[in-house]
Amino acid sequence: MPLASVAVPVTPTATPFAASARTVDVDARHITKVFPARHGGNAVIALDDVSLLIPAGEFVSIVGASGCGKTTLLRIIAGLENEYTGDLTLGGQPVLGPGPDKGVVFQDHRLLPWLTVEQNVGFGLLDLPKEEQRERIDKYIRLVGLKGFERAWPSQLSGGMAQRAAIARALVNKPRILLLDEPLGALDAITRIYMQRELEKIWFEEQITMVMVTHDVEEALYLSDTVVVMSSRPGRVKRIQGNPIVRPRDRENSTFQDVRRELLIELELQTKAQFAYEI
Repeated sequence: MPLASVAVPVTPTATPFAASARTVDVDARHITKVFPARHGGNAVIALDDVSLLIPAGEFVSIVGASGCGKTTLLRIIAGLENEYTGDLTLGGQPVLGPGPDKGVVFQDHRLLPWLTVEQNVGFGLLDLPKEEQRERIDKYIRLVGLKGFERAWPSQLSGGMAQRAAIARALVNKPRILLLDEPLGALDAITRIYMQRELEKIWFEEQITMVMVTHDVEEALYLSDTVVVMSSRPGRVKRIQGNPIVRPRDRENSTFQDVRRELLIELELQTKAQFAYEI
């Protein structure tokens, strides 16, 4: 199977760090993940021969129907799944498990309720000198717009604020890559649009590789340099769509709407095929 690559040409206006885009951050080759049979059922092939190259500094979104293996692929890149076949490197080094070079943000913010915002953000910095801890915590709380809420408890935050705290916590270790598993999925529509803009701003400022799983095609197209479409079970790379729209992006732009329509048609066809198979 030919290697599917997201190393598509981008203009300098599409990504602020075109030079870094010439190097590959994520190199996944022939990744296959099978969940063994349970309770007398059949084994589930979550990913089948998935190959993907993600250049450094790119914002890449992975979309697909429920159960297509998007989150499984993200967890493998994060080092949270290690029972698979194939080869995976991050920055040229094998991915052997989770580590500070990989920041992860989940749909649920997962803040520790007994810690304040600043304590949650700095939770992974305990081995650093106190002064450096303070500097990093202050920087990333300011970056995500939570200055003034350092001593607030998670229960006192709105959904968007809690997710911003989770993003700060993921960035404070200065990871090479930020992996986002439907980070905005639980937010209301207005807050979600606001957070999309905030996420784009953070990506510009940090110049970091971001890989996001989402069900929202418009969100993927608004944020990403490249959209990877996964096929329904078993999960394979079905299509790689380079984003032709320069930033800042207008959702009402005719090209934006045309590409969005194409991707939605692709996903609708896959969903119909999945249901027909299951029925």
